[in-house]
Amino acid sequence: MKRLFYATIFTLLISSCDVLSTVATDLLTIPTTEEAAGGLKDALSQGFTNGVSALSTKGAFGNNPAIKILLPADAQKIADRLTAMGMGDQVNSVISKLNEGAENAVATAKPVFLNSVKNMSFKDAMGILTGGKGSATNYLKQTTTTELTTLFRPQIQASLDQVGVTKNWGDLVNIYNKIPLVTKLNPDLNGFVTEKALAALFTKVEAEENLIRDNPAQRATALMKKAFAYADTQKK
Repeated sequence: MKRLFYATIFTLLISSCDVLSTVATDLLTIPTTEEAAGGLKDALSQGFTNGVSALSTKGAFGNNPAIKILLPADAQKIADRLTAMGMGDQVNSVISKLNEGAENAVATAKPVFLNSVKNMSFKDAMGILTGGKGSATNYLKQTTTTELTTLFRPQIQASLDQVGVTKNWGDLVNIYNKIPLVTKLNPDLNGFVTEKALAALFTKVEAEENLIRDNPAQRATALMKKAFAYADTQKK
């Protein structure tokens, strides 16, 4: 009887230790706000690095139908009329250079984006961490798009000037505006290309974020591993 009693006590003690160990382990896996923010910053930095690398290579925009930049809708009439006049090659040259400009601009903008991520303060870090796919990218877009657009436009303009888009586009608009009875047009190519380039980059960042959320092997730093491991436990 005594042996059975002691065996029972021993079993209960072992079980209790296991429970306490599990609880302690669970507590240790919960990141602090600073760790959650650090993990998010690491994830976004990784996303931007991969995104910029992917989108700044030659042909990244022009050879990808999903993000290829075409002329603005209100400028398509220019392309149609000029193509009909035998200037299709010149129109295609402008479209090609729009995409080259976006690629060049993304490459030069990398320090701006990375610096913005590193300096961000995530007051809502835990909520963003457990908010599901795209949460970190959406937060980033909401809090930085205006500033990034302001900073990005000069980079875009420099790239457009470098590859000759500004001059070519000006030539096309001038030719078109000389056609009798047409509505004069002057689309803001800088703003248009900036918007398209930023949209493509944020889309890529979100894809990278979701890879990190879905695949632990994509979590390159200790902070990312701890933060997103906790996020995994909170999935519904």
